[in-house]
Amino acid sequence: MCSIVGLQGNFNGNDIIKMLKASKNRGPDASGVFLDKIHTNINLDEFRDDNGYDIAFGHNLLSIYDLEDRQSRPQPISNDNLVMVFNGELYNFRTIRNLLEKVGVTAEIKSDGEALLYLIDSYNKGDLVKAIQMATRLIDGDYAFAVYDGENLVLVRDPLGVKPLFYSLENDNFGFASSVQSLKEVGFTDIRTLKPEHILFNGEVISPAQHLYEKISEGDVAKIDKMLKLSVVKRVEGLHEVGVIFSGGVDSSYLALLLKEISENIPLKIKLYAVGVEGSKDVEAAIYASKFLNLDLEICEVTEDMIREALPSVVKAIGDDNLMKVGVGLTTYFATGLVAKDGMKVAISGQGADELFGGYKRYLQSFVDGTLNWTLREDMSNMYHVNLERDDACSMLNSVELRLPFLDKTLVELVLNIQDNKKIVSMHDDMRKSILRKLAFEEGLDYEIAYRPKKAAQYGTGIDKILRKKIIKDIDISKYLQ
Repeated sequence: MCSIVGLQGNFNGNDIIKMLKASKNRGPDASGVFLDKIHTNINLDEFRDDNGYDIAFGHNLLSIYDLEDRQSRPQPISNDNLVMVFNGELYNFRTIRNLLEKVGVTAEIKSDGEALLYLIDSYNKGDLVKAIQMATRLIDGDYAFAVYDGENLVLVRDPLGVKPLFYSLENDNFGFASSVQSLKEVGFTDIRTLKPEHILFNGEVISPAQHLYEKISEGDVAKIDKMLKLSVVKRVEGLHEVGVIFSGGVDSSYLALLLKEISENIPLKIKLYAVGVEGSKDVEAAIYASKFLNLDLEICEVTEDMIREALPSVVKAIGDDNLMKVGVGLTTYFATGLVAKDGMKVAISGQGADELFGGYKRYLQSFVDGTLNWTLREDMSNMYHVNLERDDACSMLNSVELRLPFLDKTLVELVLNIQDNKKIVSMHDDMRKSILRKLAFEEGLDYEIAYRPKKAAQYGTGIDKILRKKIIKDIDISKYLQ
């Protein structure tokens, strides 16, 4: 996870520095810019450039990999006439690198961004968009990136929108960034989000021929467990330690169980992180589940004072004063704060399981109406701006990258094509997510964990109650958006 920014039009070199400073929390380990040429490992407080430019890129690095054959390297990066800034992870990095070796690429490739850049270059015969489309068919990951070939500027976002990418065009100036704050810092106001799977080519949006959530096929229930395990494995490959955002419910507990199984074969330290007021349902469930799993648990016991102190940063980061969003955002912020305090940079989250398997109570009506499959597909298509951008913004306030195994594109396509009655078994199914609960129970979770009723994070932690009954009575939180 990193921060990428860019400008095109008529601007000052220092504007890129302003954008990077506004998103330094997303990448505290190194910064770099492309201003006619690439400058890496710059000091944002000392670097000055008063010259005018018509295009520039910037990058803040969150360094995660430091292996012999895979590293998190400073950006921007270039090859031939291509310049790129990349935010994300390629889970099939080694496969892509091996493919490049087979087609004759001799360059030393040690980072995900380099692998993608050389893959695009290998396909580039003068049509940059076509080269990017061919390359993204081969990669498996969560990403947002920008590529410039000397004439054309192209922005790309991953199939489900796990990584954020915003843009704006005002007064003949175009800007893009991983965070809204970076764009606001240099005067943009009409800020839009690039939709998942979409490409922005010289300001023109190119939609995919078919969206991931629109694909219809035959779903095989027997493959779900294997695909979820594979998704978790991919997201911890190369890591020595990982945190789990933990509520003690079936989603986070199942992921923790799978991580524990993985740690029996590779050296991987796992720690669970729960959030809640004293005596809250989530804290009680997390304690029970952590003991069952025999995994270390750290609890952030939330108080009214903590919420008041965190509110300005969280509301500003998510760009919304909706209490439900703020409550969930605070949960993510407090949990990843503990992760960061322990020196970890990656946390696993169960986000997406409810939309994928039918976990919310409102899905009962869709089941009765015979529209559950359509509703789930619609919710999956909207997750990027409803949930994912919020969670990303709040975790990155602590420089922690969230990885979401339930949002693996292969798993999503598989589960969306499973019959509705495998997810919700009847109009009286108060538990919902039937197939996921059954798999988790069969995999080894006890009944109390696997069949714990769904409780939304803001309610299970007790944060929503404090917000509504104590804080908004004397604070207008919308002021934090100004």
